Amino acid sequence: MLSKMNGFEAIYLYAGKSDLRKGIDGLAALVKEQFNLNPFQKNVLFLFCGTRSDRFKGLVWEGDGFCLVYKRIEAGRLRWPRSQQEAVQLSQAELQRLLDGMTILERPTIKKVNCTQVF
Repeated sequence: MLSKMNGFEAIYLYAGKSDLRKGIDGLAALVKEQFNLNPFQKNVLFLFCGTRSDRFKGLVWEGDGFCLVYKRIEAGRLRWPRSQQEAVQLSQAELQRLLDGMTILERPTIKKVNCTQVF
């Protein structure tokens, strides 16, 4: 089910470690206070990961209530970005890369070199 998550108007990921002991109210408060976003936006997915990269939570407002999703991965880990303490907006393709265990941060594999000599 979660591997085919789509149809969201926006997807926000909390880049950093979240306290996954928090429930709906705690995560909605985190969205409002830390992200400075409205947790009551319909069809907007907010994602959180704790210290362990094998589990995450998703929070979405469906118009008549919140839906809280919790997933624990049995084999493997998520490549969750940890460098920032802010919300990162993801595309559907980036979300799929994350759920497939790949990094969402694209890094160039070829570096530019300034040569001044021939060996």
